[in-house]
Amino acid sequence: MSRRKVLITGGAGFIGSHVVRLFVNKYTEYDIYNLDKLTYAGNLENILDVENATNYHFIKADIVDANEVNNLFEKYQFDAVVHLAAESHVDRSISNPMEFVMTNIVGTVNLLNAAKTCWKNDTKDKLFYHVSTDEVYGSLHDGGFFLETTSYDPQSPYSASKAASDHFVRAYHNTYKIPVVLSNCSNNYGPNQFPEKLIPLFINNIRNNKPLPVYGKGENVRDWLYVVDHARAIDEVFHKGKIGDTYNIGGFNEWTNLDLIKVVCKAMDKKLGREVGESEKLITYVTDRAGHDLRYAIDANKIMKELGWEPSLQFEEGIEKTIDWYMENQKWMDEVTNGDYQKYYDKMYLKR
Repeated sequence: MSRRKVLITGGAGFIGSHVVRLFVNKYTEYDIYNLDKLTYAGNLENILDVENATNYHFIKADIVDANEVNNLFEKYQFDAVVHLAAESHVDRSISNPMEFVMTNIVGTVNLLNAAKTCWKNDTKDKLFYHVSTDEVYGSLHDGGFFLETTSYDPQSPYSASKAASDHFVRAYHNTYKIPVVLSNCSNNYGPNQFPEKLIPLFINNIRNNKPLPVYGKGENVRDWLYVVDHARAIDEVFHKGKIGDTYNIGGFNEWTNLDLIKVVCKAMDKKLGREVGESEKLITYVTDRAGHDLRYAIDANKIMKELGWEPSLQFEEGIEKTIDWYMENQKWMDEVTNGDYQKYYDKMYLKR
């Protein structure tokens, strides 16, 4: 029996690197192919610990290039796809929406087309798993939670592009019978997150006594999930999810931005030996983001009941582990913030 060939897109990114690590270590009978374009958010140093594993293979490629994607499917004959490659920063989507259209929509359709061609004669044991976001549902204003059946109402170019890609995945399942599963997850935090995102940005700024920019009054509410728990959920959906179904993944862990920042400030004061309240003085209120959704909150009961997954950490414990990681990996942060990490591919792969 041949080994299962699993393509993970965006595997050098924040969430993707944790999924790659989990799959490489847990499923030694699989061949794991990590496809990443290595944009600013893709960092091969995120997965140094598995790069020499015999079942791990790295491919530098761009999913927007249809010919390249088709050639890779023809060459490697992938049995399954875990699709995480995406532009994901809302502020960047506001300033450059076309980049999000190309990567998140066109890139996803290119992968679907390649899978359709590769699997046309046999979809047995094949799977296209599309990893999405809770932002496709829009904003919650009157309580309640996002369900898998909640109507889509994206409010930013980023969430609109992810909503479109979700629709294409479902359409290819309905029209071409490609076996698919989808998941929509809440905000992730943890090790290896690019410091344009709130938590690593603030950890780094506190450490360097820089301002902590808070949109509006800091009243926006998000549900936070430790990234390793998200990777575990992806594992469960990949192996046990019902074909054609969607699974919402969340931490039942809501915080306003301001309250979350205060937790980070308090923990950082302790780590740095500062007087409690010192880091809070760095909070600076800035003009609110355009189209800023008020509240996201996921109802994760379906994945918990059907697949047996649940979060392993509450936020206070997770943020301690996250801060410890960033404090212990200042070299990683320095290289990310000055761009040196982008030289790693040239050093490690172009010489081979």
